[in-house]
Amino acid sequence: MIKIITDSTSDIDLEYAKELNIEVVPLKVIIDGKEYKDRIDLQPDQFYDLLVNSDTLPSTSQPSPQDFADLYETAKDNKDSVIVITLSSTISGTYQSANLAKDLVEYDDIYVIDSLGTTQMQRLLILKAVALRDEGMVAQDIYTFLEEYKHRIRLYAFVDTLEYLYKGGRLSKTAATAGTLLKFKPIIGFDDGKLEMFAKARGAQKATAKIIDLIQQNGEMDLNEPICIGYNGSTDGLDKFENTLREAFHFGETLHGVIGPVIGTHAGPGARLITYVVKK
Repeated sequence: MIKIITDSTSDIDLEYAKELNIEVVPLKVIIDGKEYKDRIDLQPDQFYDLLVNSDTLPSTSQPSPQDFADLYETAKDNKDSVIVITLSSTISGTYQSANLAKDLVEYDDIYVIDSLGTTQMQRLLILKAVALRDEGMVAQDIYTFLEEYKHRIRLYAFVDTLEYLYKGGRLSKTAATAGTLLKFKPIIGFDDGKLEMFAKARGAQKATAKIIDLIQQNGEMDLNEPICIGYNGSTDGLDKFENTLREAFHFGETLHGVIGPVIGTHAGPGARLITYVVKK
């Protein structure tokens, strides 16, 4: 049997995780001195209420190696193979914790994958892992496939402000200053695992147009693969964002996901994103 493990920044809630037959290791959010386990003690709607009313910027912390080791021990006892998919190692030590846990349990049948992203990027990688597992592929082959597949996943998002990304240490002061100048909406995404600001635009409509430009410039969208639309805070304008993208790229059904507390701490409220896979 193959056990698939991810972390809570994949924004897969616990009910959905049960349906997929995967395990989710929570990161933690600290707000006004109180610690919450992501999506266990604190749900996204509760978090965004706390975020806008808090006097201090929340902080986050990664899982400990022991958090992963506990799940690895169970897999070892059951002689299960393990595939672990974490958020990008450039923005969190979660990937390192997952690897350190391998040494704790002294079990070789564990494959840890740096997703090179987070939120819905991780989700697409997990959905592919689940599909391959359910088709009967062995863990080593799933790992090899995902290591190639992850380089085809793209995420573009616009946020209201880069204040949260800068204060949380996920973006440089130079990039944050450039983005907030003249009240631009920054368009951000991942480049080989690193969070980058790709463009900026005034207003949601122009920001969406910039995202369309970026998609067109960076490989053809594979319409046979899932497409995710993500958001946090209010859903105002979300339908318009999605429909504008659909008109440009002619995709059909989409998956939707709420950006959870950990990523929301750094993105702030008001983010909109699209995640998709490019053709080979």
